[in-house]
Amino acid sequence: MTDATTQIRETITASDVVLFMKGTKEMPQCGFSSRVAGVLNYMGVEFNDVNVLADEALRQGIKEFSDWPTIPQLYVKGEFVGGCDIITEMTLSGELDTLFEQSGVTYDKDAADKIREANG
Repeated sequence: MTDATTQIRETITASDVVLFMKGTKEMPQCGFSSRVAGVLNYMGVEFNDVNVLADEALRQGIKEFSDWPTIPQLYVKGEFVGGCDIITEMTLSGELDTLFEQSGVTYDKDAADKIREANG
């Protein structure tokens, strides 16, 4: 477990935005991972995707690390933000924009507004 914990810590500190997901941002392998990766991609956010399906120790380790039972999991500046439902809610409320702005993460504000308009 310590190897997975070390790998997770190194990963979330090496990149501003990290998504632990099933599959990759180019080829998500579950609907929830696809939704979060889709939001980040659409908003033009540069993020590191970590495919938990490629490593069982990492898949279990991230759940224990965050004390969150499901995948995907989004980290911004080393802090756990949430899973699919939380990211969806934060996107629609504008909280994700605020988090990105406060964290110095570049994103496309117009794209974020379009997501809200389409779901309003």
